[in-house]
Amino acid sequence: MVDVMRSATPGTAGAGEIFQLFLDGRARTKAEIAESTGLSRSTVATRIDALLAAGLIHAAGEATSTGGRPPARVAFNPRAGVCLAVDLGATHATVAIADLAGRILDASTRPIDIGDGPEPLLDRLLDDGTTLLEGIDLPLLGVGIGVPGPVEHSTGRPTNPPIMPGWDRFDVPGYVQRRFDVPVLVDNDVNILAVGEQATSWPHTRDLIFIKVATGIGAGLISGGQLQRGAQGSAGDLGHVQVPRAAGSIRPIDDDRDLEAIASGTAIAAALRDQGVDAAGSADVADLVRAGNAAAIEATRQAGRDVGEVLATVVNLLNPSVIVLGGLVARAGEHLLAGVREVVYQRSIPLATQHLTIVQSQAGEHSGVLGAAIMVSRHVLSAANVDARIAAAGH
Repeated sequence: MVDVMRSATPGTAGAGEIFQLFLDGRARTKAEIAESTGLSRSTVATRIDALLAAGLIHAAGEATSTGGRPPARVAFNPRAGVCLAVDLGATHATVAIADLAGRILDASTRPIDIGDGPEPLLDRLLDDGTTLLEGIDLPLLGVGIGVPGPVEHSTGRPTNPPIMPGWDRFDVPGYVQRRFDVPVLVDNDVNILAVGEQATSWPHTRDLIFIKVATGIGAGLISGGQLQRGAQGSAGDLGHVQVPRAAGSIRPIDDDRDLEAIASGTAIAAALRDQGVDAAGSADVADLVRAGNAAAIEATRQAGRDVGEVLATVVNLLNPSVIVLGGLVARAGEHLLAGVREVVYQRSIPLATQHLTIVQSQAGEHSGVLGAAIMVSRHVLSAANVDARIAAAGH
């Protein structure tokens, strides 16, 4: 089970705070809750009854009796509702339904062109979501959307997204809420990938960087167990960092292009075309690498070295314990990974790399929608929102 939220510190009286204890997936008796929170059994019983009535927890059998009637146990009910999750890329989009523990219940993927603009694209994706929801007899509690560009997280509006014409400052949450009257959260796609990867593959890792190499390049930063968005939501914009020119580099000395212009799937494809290789974009690069094309393999490995030149500085600055490479180019094989490792381990300080792991993404093709679903679950299952839900229901 995905731990959708860190347990809150016990000791407060609200049902929402007590509910946080259940998010580790373990069933508990009322006596155990009273002991761990310091609350009276009567207070705990009242809070548990409210959570049961709200459907957020359910009966989970009986504990071992120490004499007399065995005490009943209760546990988190991940099917108290569902989240609609959307992973929006430059050329494809996935829509999924997930329960509150982050389990994907159903999903669909379609090719898109992000340049079609927000309204026609969102209409099609919300239609897909409506179709998926028809097969799920559970209430929709929230919508999470990842987009391939910078997002002002407080408003959910994309801000000057370079590959999303027509999306700048578009009110994505407001538009979606015309169809679904629930909370709508929007974030950069790499941030939700980082959340999904950590939850599924590295749940005990508190310092992780996710790097997506596809049509563009971006990073999702998790530090101290928390996703770091920065002051305005632009943290992790790795693609627009100028690449240091290493000794022996074949790049011209006056080459001041940024990382995305040198090492993205689009850039690799352009470099291959200059060599007479037919490659239109990231998907073609990935196919050529899988087919063993020598030029594509070397270009991809060099892209990894260029990513590594920038990451070496990031490693020295942030000292992550895990770096995960994802995106279409990274999934094509070990070549991008090999290039990154070659440079990062060479150029970062020994203390920062002695326990550093650099790996490919393990979360699979649904990692984006999984991260979006977890983002929504953390929001709707927060102590404050649980208390609000109980109050609104009159429990």
